[in-house]
Amino acid sequence: MSQHQHQQHTHANSSSNANIPVSEVYWSLVDKADKKFSKIRDLPFYERQRYDTYFYKVFKVYTQLWKFQQENRQKLVEAGLKRWEIGEIASRIAQLYFGQYMRTSEASYLSESYIFYEAILTREYFKEGLFQDLNLANKQLRFLARFLMVCLVFNKREMVNQLVGQLKLLVDECKRTFQDTDFKEWKLVVQEINRFLKADTAFMNTRPLRYSLALDPHTDTLPRVAASITNRNLRLRDAILSSYHHNEVKFSELTLDTFRMLQCLEWEPSGSFYQSPGTKLGASAHTRTNHSHDIIDHTLPPNPRKAVLYRPSVTHFVAVLATICEELPPDGVLLLYLSASGRGRSPSSLSAGVGAFSDATENIARNLQTVAISSDETSCITFGSLSDDVHPSGQSKGDCGHHRSSCLQFGNRNNGGSNCIYPCDLVPFTRRPLVLIIDSDSSMAFEAIHGAEKGEPAALLLSPRSLAPTVAPDFSRFPGGSLFTVFLTAPLQAFCILLGFSSSEIHMEVFNKAEKLLSSSMNDWSLDLATSDSLNPVWAQILNDPFLRRLLIRFLFCQAVLSLYIPTSGKEEFLPKCLPSLPKSVMPTCVAVQSVVRQIASIFSVDKKFNFSEAIPVSESGESESESVSSS
Repeated sequence: MSQHQHQQHTHANSSSNANIPVSEVYWSLVDKADKKFSKIRDLPFYERQRYDTYFYKVFKVYTQLWKFQQENRQKLVEAGLKRWEIGEIASRIAQLYFGQYMRTSEASYLSESYIFYEAILTREYFKEGLFQDLNLANKQLRFLARFLMVCLVFNKREMVNQLVGQLKLLVDECKRTFQDTDFKEWKLVVQEINRFLKADTAFMNTRPLRYSLALDPHTDTLPRVAASITNRNLRLRDAILSSYHHNEVKFSELTLDTFRMLQCLEWEPSGSFYQSPGTKLGASAHTRTNHSHDIIDHTLPPNPRKAVLYRPSVTHFVAVLATICEELPPDGVLLLYLSASGRGRSPSSLSAGVGAFSDATENIARNLQTVAISSDETSCITFGSLSDDVHPSGQSKGDCGHHRSSCLQFGNRNNGGSNCIYPCDLVPFTRRPLVLIIDSDSSMAFEAIHGAEKGEPAALLLSPRSLAPTVAPDFSRFPGGSLFTVFLTAPLQAFCILLGFSSSEIHMEVFNKAEKLLSSSMNDWSLDLATSDSLNPVWAQILNDPFLRRLLIRFLFCQAVLSLYIPTSGKEEFLPKCLPSLPKSVMPTCVAVQSVVRQIASIFSVDKKFNFSEAIPVSESGESESESVSSS
């Protein structure tokens, strides 16, 4: 075709497009966007590198759609476009952003999702005709629930409280207006979020759970491990977070324990990130792209990627674990956090009504998910031959097989072992660097992994088998989640919970004094570990990672407190364990470690509840003994 003919063809096409009614072009774009959205909604949160390109293609279509409706708004309204349909597009874009945040852990996507949802709320896209149309009422309910999830993860508590109030009022009004419709599931959603907020109190969020450069040591100041110990410098690149407990506190598909761990493995935004003014909802694609760059705090490294699995089947869990291990970069380490009851444990005695509450919210919880994880129910991955393998050291994997009766229960107990994760299930994945945190009454069964690895020695942090006797028996799961997980994410709050203090009994001046002492002491422990000649290379190679170092130091505090606390002192079932062992200089028997616990206990006037060595001096601050933690 000659250049003249090509120009004529192009001109003919533009004339043809110009003759197509604006409404037809718009609905064609809507149909195209809907189809692409449906495809990306079903993509899993793992295999993320494969889907980044697809995400940008989907987002490009929605950007084009948004820009087109903005430029042709008047014509489209005259052709019958409803205000809620504009809100639906904005909601889809917000869902895309949140789904991409869940895949990549990039804070910019979470912020963008919040900006879109906030604009939808402010402009009340779904309000017109809300109580005349049941379908529109449900759209508004789903919007509020999705925005609630974003606000929870983004730690926007004032907005969370505002949305909870709106959700409750809307559910009540819908019940009165649409009397032929059962809104029972939405009432349960309101109960679920209220239960979540009752557990995740302001006291539990006294300081950010995320790694804050204003409160935690700057990465540049962290002491380095000597090259004589190890030349490897691994970084936390990926994490898998999953918990399963009967009637556990959760909202939608985010449990309280995984919610806390998710935040604990991210950077707290600071500096320019907080001062981002936010973009206008109708901004062009170019402007929005620039804004995405502007709201990223370039002083911070990227967050580790996280896969949060809600009640996964075992085959799905193994598929995710295998895929992430395959994608793990050469300098990467994978953190695996599993919180679940052991197989031998009987469920807590709960009323039928409470059990029904947990089950009834299941359907709507899945509908609220923005981007669903597709369970690979047809996968067939077995490890029956593991117990017959022989470890290079000569140790038989049969040692792992001794623990087949002890496992983590990730589903209904009536299904035998099909919902159980055994220690041997994890052994094949020790070909890559692995940090394993097990929070369970069967945690010690996973000691069997130590010495049975396939190539890379694993680092294990194991919870106590039993809850401290002075803590309320139901605390482990309700109302505050796991105490061991609280120690790893909010250690001083865990100390207060162990001693039976409530938030109303503690003066913030006293709490802040203890927090300052604990932070300083943990920095000292961090230095002791980094400079120790006896530090195992398994710990040495991950100690330069700020997230893993902080988890390990908090574990030491947990171990020291429970080892010295009189009701649990000397009783193995109440004590956590780490493998390989750490240097004696940071063990609870060390004078320096006991001194820290005693000083903190003295600040709260509870030092008599601990069993210290005679050589441990009383806190230098004489006022501590008489200082009261309770409000007068």
